[in-house]
Formats: sequence, structure tokens, C-alpha cells
Amino acid sequence: MEIKKGIAVSPGVAINQAVVLDAEDYRIPLRHVSPQRIKQEVRRLDQAVTRSRQDLAELRDRARRRLGSETAAIFDFHLALLDDRSLQNKIRKLIRSDSVTAEFAVADVLRGYAKEFLQMPEYLADRVKDVYDIEKRILRHLIGQSREDLARLEEEVVVLAHDLTPSQTANLDRRHVLGLATDAGGRTSHTAIVARALGIPAVVGLNDVTASVNAGDTVIIDGNRGVVIINPDEATIRQHRQYVERIAEFELSLDRLVNLPAITLDGHEVVLLGNIEFPHEAATVIAKGGQGIGLYRTEFLYLGREVEPTEEDHYQAYMQVIHEMQGRPLVIRTLDLGADKYTQERSPVPERNPFLGCRSIRFCFQNLQLFKTQLRAILRASLQGDLAIMFPLITSVMELRQSKMILRDVMEDLEEEGIEVRRDVPVGIMVEVPSAALMCNQLAEEVDFFSIGTNDLIQYTLAVDRANERVAPLFTPAHPAVLRLIKEVIRAGQRHDLGVSLCGEMAGQPEYTLLLIGMGLRTLSVAPPAIPEVKQLVRSMTMEHARRVARTVMAFDNDKQIVSYLRDQSRQVMPEAY
Repeated sequence: MEIKKGIAVSPGVAINQAVVLDAEDYRIPLRHVSPQRIKQEVRRLDQAVTRSRQDLAELRDRARRRLGSETAAIFDFHLALLDDRSLQNKIRKLIRSDSVTAEFAVADVLRGYAKEFLQMPEYLADRVKDVYDIEKRILRHLIGQSREDLARLEEEVVVLAHDLTPSQTANLDRRHVLGLATDAGGRTSHTAIVARALGIPAVVGLNDVTASVNAGDTVIIDGNRGVVIINPDEATIRQHRQYVERIAEFELSLDRLVNLPAITLDGHEVVLLGNIEFPHEAATVIAKGGQGIGLYRTEFLYLGREVEPTEEDHYQAYMQVIHEMQGRPLVIRTLDLGADKYTQERSPVPERNPFLGCRSIRFCFQNLQLFKTQLRAILRASLQGDLAIMFPLITSVMELRQSKMILRDVMEDLEEEGIEVRRDVPVGIMVEVPSAALMCNQLAEEVDFFSIGTNDLIQYTLAVDRANERVAPLFTPAHPAVLRLIKEVIRAGQRHDLGVSLCGEMAGQPEYTLLLIGMGLRTLSVAPPAIPEVKQLVRSMTMEHARRVARTVMAFDNDKQIVSYLRDQSRQVMPEAY
């Protein structure tokens, strides 16, 4: 039995056999297979080599037509190495002799070849890049087969990976994937956000869990405590099954809150909304007692697609959510693309630091047709429900004005085409960078509402990559600088009579509920599974207690002291959750 500690990002406990995914940009771990699977691994290798050969032949022919024979000759070396019988036999021999996966055998043999090239004269040493390219091409086909298998699961499993791409997380089947664990990631990584939205227990930031688990091993994923247990003994399994039953009883007790309002003991109402990534989650928001949707992330339309979604694709997705809402509020965030793998893979020159590059509203400015396509669909849908538009990653008044100008241009285009539009659709912004928080009084004069996006606000304020497991302990909503920025935005909203909500993952962590309400927030938007627990905490507190907590916290000077105090206060209000 082996126990690994990571970051708890989605509550719940899962106990089942493991499926392990590899990633082409990560060290392929040594993983043994049973003797019965050796033939299957050799067959997978042969299929991957055949597909790689087809890829290279197409690339060579295309290069010859466009760039001439000299450039196309680059791929002749790739094909020659790929067709080298001694190379293929070495890989097959390693699979058979050591009972390892095809992925490991390919990586091990080809990296051995790369080392040999590095020791040769310079003109041959340059060939090492070609060897790595061939390795990645074969691995891409091998791993691609694993990803396809993941989409077609027929039995319940827990999934372990170095990390999951947005397209992989978007295609997870909740019926069969009971838990997730990854080497990489933090509390606000894409994998974490999707896992919470789907209600899948998840632990991230485990560093090397994929190297420690073989396919078929029994694994416990504890998304409450941030623990993964590999090959647990019977006593540990029994203990965790009892723990699962206690969690289920607590969650069942929260079901009675679905139709009750989130009102404090002394009569102050709090609006609880849901964050969604996919249209079908709208029904879950209502089922969990949410009063609407405060953040509809729309990037899912681009995940796993070879072509960009059309205006009609956008429109139908938005109309599906509007139909589920039945008049409840819906806030659609415009596209936050640019820092994701989808756009970086399609870029001729991928950015070294995309989170500080051309992402979000900046990406939309540089891809106006894509931006206008989405705005057209949103404006058409706005006639059918209580819909608002929210621009992400606004850093200045000029960016906001430019966004609104493009929106007005789209309105005029639609009207010229005889398509009715709603001219008074509310427009707001995500306050998620320090510059926006510090300029909130000026920005308040130009918008109808603010929504505080703490995921990025924390990242940019503390200079901590939110998806980097190596600095995960430094990523905390409790840092005094972050809390002061949040407080300033709330005050600006009060001064300008603007609605202010908080839609970052911080809102769904119950230990922060007392603080946020005490700071003056009256609207929280959270992942749907978190709604009942946050509502229970609201219904168990008084406003005076919340304000006292906020005053005390704002006097502290370090995050550890703040977190300890907040957990203690929350435990007093709702002991059954701790």
C-alpha cells in the first residue's frame, strides 16, 4: 500500500481499478503488463508505426508540392528510420522480454538512439531532433488510442494522468469515471474545474502518481483530504467505504434545502448561482437549488473540434441553457481562449507564457470574426431570456470601451440584416487582474455589474501559476493582498450601485462563505455540486457574525492564520461538514 498527498480539488471518495493515461510531453513511466497483454501491446505498436508512416508520407508529398524536393527530403530520413527493421525489432523485443507497455518501449529505445546521435559528429548530432519527432509521432498514435478507449469505457474506473487536456475532460463519462488523479495541476486548473462541475472526486498536484500505478491496480481517490492510496489493504478499503457512507448521508441531508432560500438566521438573503461549462449542467444548477447561472464558460464549443463552431452552434448551445433556466438569470462570459492547448496547438509560433500573452479578450480582439460570431449568437439568444454579457480579463477602461464598441457594431450589423436585437442587454466584466481591481471605480462607470474572478486574480496578484503543482501551496485566496483587492471591488460596487458577485472557485469553498458575506457580497456563483453546502452555511449564520469575522480577518497579515481562523469559525456554524 502506498499513500500519496496532493491537492484536494473536488470532494468525494472513489474506490476502483485504475486506468492510466500517458502524455506525449511527459516522461513515459515504466509500466508492466500481464503476459496475456504482450501480443496486444505488440499489435498496438505495429498499428502506431503504420499510422506514423502514413502521416510522414503525406507530409513528404505535401512538402514536395509546396516547397520542393530538397525540403521534402527531411521526411525521407524520418521514414527511413521508422522503417528500420532493427529499430522495430528492438522495441518488440523490449515489450516481450520486460513485459512493458508499447509506450515505454518506444520511449526507451528511441531515446537510446537519440543519445547515440548526440555522441556523433555535429552534422549527425542535429538528427536527434528528428528522432524525438518520430518518438512523439508514434507515442501520439499510441496515446491517442488510450484516449479513444477512455471515451468508450464500459466499466467503472478511476483515471490517473499526468494531466488532462480540455478536450479529454470535456468528454469524460460521469457514469464510468468515478475519480480523477493527476501529477500536475492546482485547485483552479481546467481539470479541477471540470471535475467539480461533474461532481467527480479529484486530487491533483501529485507529481508522480502515474509512475506508481499500473493499469488495473486498485486505487482510492479521496477528494476531501487530497489523498490517493495505491493498492490499499482490506482494512483501509473498509474504512473508506464507511467514510463514503457518512459523506452520502450528509449530502442526502442537504437535499431538503433545494427549494429553500439562502437566508441568514437574521433575515439577510444571499443569491446563489451556478458556474457551468456545458449546457447540460444547467439542469444540475436547478436540481441543486441554484437561482440562476452566474458564469457560463463557453470555451467547450471549441474543445475536441477540428473546425470552429458556427454562429448557429453557439446559438443552439445558449438556447438550450435559456430553456433550462425558465426565466432565471444567465450570465454568458465571452470566449477565454488563448492560454489553452486548443489555441496554442494551432498557433504557428506557440507562446512561451500564454497566461501572460494573447489570451481572452486580447485573443478576441485579434480574432474579430470569431468574436463577432459569438456576440451575434448571444444577442440573438438574449431576446429569449434574462441574459447578460460578461467580458473576461479586462485590464483597462480602453479595453472595456473597445469591447463595447465591437458589441454595438454587431448589434448594428444584425439590425441591418433585419434581425431583432435587444439593445439593453446588461454588460459586465470579470474583475480578475490587479489593474482592473485597482481601477474598479473608473470601470464601474462603464458597466452594469462586476463579477470577481478569483482564479486569475490570485494568479496574477501573487505571481503564482494556478496550474503549476510545484508552487501550489502559494496559490491561496486567503492572502491579505487578494482579500484587500476583493474588498475594494465590493466597495466600488456599493458606491456606484452596481451588482457585484464572486464567481471564482473561492466562492464554492465553504470556509470562505462567512468572510465573503461579511465583506459585503450578496451574490456567489459556484460549481453546482457546492451549492447545497454553501446554502446550508448561509442559513446557519448571522450577518453580525459574518461581519465580525470579516473585520477580524482583515486585520491579519498572513494566509495561514486566516485559513485557520476561517475554518474554526465555519466549524462552529456548521460542525457536521467538518
